[in-house]
Amino acid sequence: MVDQVFAHVIETGEMFRYAGKYEERYQNSFVDFLGGIGSADCVNSGANALFAALGALELEPGSEVIVPAITDAGGLMPILYQLLVPVVSDVDARSYNISADQVALLITPRTKAIIVSHIAGEPAVIDAIADLAQKNNLVLIEDCSQSHGAEYDGAKVGTFGDIAVFSTMATKHHCTGGQGGVIFSKDRTLIEKAKQTADRGKLYEQGSYTGRNVSLGLNCNLDELSAAIGCAQIKKLPKIISATHWIGETLKESLDQGSDVASVGWQPENSKCVYWFVRIKLALEKISVGKEQFSDALIAEGIPVGNEYRSAPFEQEWLNTPLARSFLGSKRLADLMGTRSALPNVEKALSEHINIFIRESYGKQEIEDILRAIEKVEDAYQN
Repeated sequence: MVDQVFAHVIETGEMFRYAGKYEERYQNSFVDFLGGIGSADCVNSGANALFAALGALELEPGSEVIVPAITDAGGLMPILYQLLVPVVSDVDARSYNISADQVALLITPRTKAIIVSHIAGEPAVIDAIADLAQKNNLVLIEDCSQSHGAEYDGAKVGTFGDIAVFSTMATKHHCTGGQGGVIFSKDRTLIEKAKQTADRGKLYEQGSYTGRNVSLGLNCNLDELSAAIGCAQIKKLPKIISATHWIGETLKESLDQGSDVASVGWQPENSKCVYWFVRIKLALEKISVGKEQFSDALIAEGIPVGNEYRSAPFEQEWLNTPLARSFLGSKRLADLMGTRSALPNVEKALSEHINIFIRESYGKQEIEDILRAIEKVEDAYQN
C-alpha cells in the first residue's frame, strides 16, 4: 500500500496530502468493521480523536465531563483544551473500567458528558452506563483505543455511545503507522463537525470542505500514507483480534484449572475480550511475598509482565501547571491531587492485579512458557 502511494507521487508529481482516496477507503472499511452503519473520520492520534469528538459535541465551556480514573493522559487532557472540566470517576473494584454505580455518584446539573474507556481489550458494562446517560440526557463517548473489536452483548464497543474514539498508534490491535486515530459515530452530523474541529474549523458540507473557517480547531488530519497503511492493517484486524482473544481465553481456562494463586481478572457477562494485555488477579493471601516480588520473579523467567497499570493522569505533575490549574475549577478533581484515598476502588484493583503483555503472534509455545513460569513462581512462594 505504501508503494502504491509513492508510485503515484513519482508518476504524477503530485504529493500525497490528506482527505484523499486512501482515507476514504480506510474510513469505509472501518465503518464496515463496526457493522456498516455510521460514519468515521481519521485523525493523527487517539488524543486528537477525543479532542475532535469533544469539539463536535459543542458543549458549553465549563461543562463537566465524567472521565475514568484509569485512562491514558490523552484520554483526559483534550477535555481541558475544549474548556471543559474533567470529573474523575472511580472504577469497578474488580477491573480497570468504570461502572454505572460509580458514575451516578458524580452527576450534577453541570454534567454534560461521560467518557468510558474500555481498558486492556475488556468491555465496560456499557449498557448500564448508556442507560444512565440516556436517563440524564448526557452524551456518551466511548474510548476504544485499547479494545478494537471487543464486544458486549454481541455488539462491538464503539457502537453503544453517541460517538467513539480509537487510537491506531503502533502496538494497538491495528495501526496506521506510528500514530493515528479514528472517530466513529452513527450520527453523520457529529462526524462532519468532528472533521471541522480536526481541520482548523473548516466548514464541512455535503462530503467536502468549503474552505471557510467557521469555528475553532486544530490541524489533526491523518495523511494519506498513514491511511494507506490503515487500509492494509484493517484487513488483518479480524485475524488479529481472533488471535488475542484465543490467547487470553486459553490462559483463563488453564489458570482456572491449574492455579490456586493466579486467575484472569473478572470480566462482565456477555462480553468478548480482545486482550490488549491480560489482567491477572493474584490471591495474595495464598503467597508469602507481595505482588511486586511475584511480578519480578515472572520477569526473571522471561515473561513480559507489568507489576501495576498505574495509568492515572490525575496523579501526575501536569496538574500543577498554571494552564491546568486555570481550568480545574472542580473541587472534586482538586481533592485528588496528591492523594489516592479518594479512589478506593482504583487502589483495590491495582493492588490485586498484574498485567501480562501479549502479541497476536503468540502461539502454543508462548502460552506454555507463561503458564510454566506462573506455576514455578507460585510453587516457590505459595504458603
